[in-house]
Amino acid sequence: MKDPAVPERQTLALRPVRLRNYLAYGSNDVLGAGSMAVISGWVLIFYTQFCGLSAGQAALIFAVARVLDAFASPMIGYISDHFGMTALGRRFGRRRFFILAAIPLLPSFALMWLPGQTFWYYLVSYVLFELVYAMEIIPFETLAAEMSSDYRTKAKFAGWRILFGQASAILAGFLPLWLIEALGRDSADTFFYMGLIFAALFMLTAAMLYMFSWERHGPGSAPPAAGPRQAAGPLEALKALYRNLFSTMRIRAFRLHLGMYLGGYISQDVFNAAFTFFVIFALAGSTAIASGLLGTMYIVQFVAVIIAINMALRASPSRAYQIAAASFGAGALTLIGLWIAGITASSAMIWLPIGLAGLGRGALNYIPWATYNYMADVDEIVTGRRREGAFAGVMTFVRKATQAAAVAGVGFVMQAGGFVSGAARQSHGAVVTIAVLLGLGTVGMLLFGVLVSRRFRLSPATHAVLMREIEHLRAGARTPSSPEACAVVEDLSGWRYDQLWGRNLLVEQDERSGDLRQPVNGVN
Repeated sequence: MKDPAVPERQTLALRPVRLRNYLAYGSNDVLGAGSMAVISGWVLIFYTQFCGLSAGQAALIFAVARVLDAFASPMIGYISDHFGMTALGRRFGRRRFFILAAIPLLPSFALMWLPGQTFWYYLVSYVLFELVYAMEIIPFETLAAEMSSDYRTKAKFAGWRILFGQASAILAGFLPLWLIEALGRDSADTFFYMGLIFAALFMLTAAMLYMFSWERHGPGSAPPAAGPRQAAGPLEALKALYRNLFSTMRIRAFRLHLGMYLGGYISQDVFNAAFTFFVIFALAGSTAIASGLLGTMYIVQFVAVIIAINMALRASPSRAYQIAAASFGAGALTLIGLWIAGITASSAMIWLPIGLAGLGRGALNYIPWATYNYMADVDEIVTGRRREGAFAGVMTFVRKATQAAAVAGVGFVMQAGGFVSGAARQSHGAVVTIAVLLGLGTVGMLLFGVLVSRRFRLSPATHAVLMREIEHLRAGARTPSSPEACAVVEDLSGWRYDQLWGRNLLVEQDERSGDLRQPVNGVN
């Protein structure tokens, strides 16, 4: 048990992060990225080509799930921030309890892919998995910041996470091809068996995460929010929840981070949702060919992540982001060029855009999650508190909401463009619509992310300044250690220096609402 007399940061330093901890943490992105890769790449095809749903019905499933998730994901983040005050939280951990509880519920992923069911079945099964996903992923996303405060260690956590995520995406790309070869080209059971395999992997990796992770305030110790307070009723808790979550948007680095994240990930969601349709109907390919191309692209992404880790550790994440966006955009536009030139998916020229897209996508996957691990540090200098759960709740909600919006948007636009579910051939107008989505939809979101990245200045050097200034304020200082340090933390936080360390409206609003959590150093 941790000695309560040992200061928090010293306690973290005394517990080294070993290879098994990196592996356990990273492997959980088989659930995080793997499930999203499967859903974004295949669920629209599964619903429209094998289950008899229209593109509009498939899009409606995503829309309904997102409305429900708008309440569930932030609530889980808020609860996990405060769960350490309960008996279960003190025994199992305020974050890790939810990971443990989610393990027996993860087979719900396989139920999504059971063929021959009704619209309502697919709606309920999709919503069920999304809720289980949020229950496990939101606490998981806090653990890198819980387990270490070191920049390089957090970057390595993000690196291992994305490497495992890319490995699971490779499996998501190739597995349908292997199952098609085993079960037959027209078998809808392909996707059900894929769901079973991934569900088993999700349970295994979640168990590893629980066994080889810890929290800043582990089981048996008092959480940072353990100051005296009365239990809030449901309405008060809901108000505090959304006030807390909206307050994360008052952190400038987090706003810019979200812009980069959305540009990089929505572009991939649009690309993934349209890609298989594009290969089949524009490039005269098949589901098996699309599966092989996706799998190859994910292999290239895996290599690109390794390159991006080194770039992000040695240089500016924003610069690496811009290079990656240019590569991905070039790949998407080259695919459109091949279609215009009349080249089919069987041509060897198809590998050029697949390689370009894969190189860019790998880095775009890594960079936002690497920078995310430092958002709680920027927030700490503003509030004097640790709110990893609030940021994780926002990130998971934004990720799932934007992915669903992208996939649903592709479905609605395709249906408006004349797409006919289950048809072996599509009209010229429908094919043009798919091509526009793949090309302009992808590049448009990439341009948005690049514009935002030009204002994002978090880097190894500025993070080191930030952490020194946090210790400076924790020691009781009220003025900056230097003009240069003042400029850095004001740029990252978006607040004047005299408003930092809890001397601002964010803390005052919490106190008026009865959320009397003490700052990390115990004083305002």
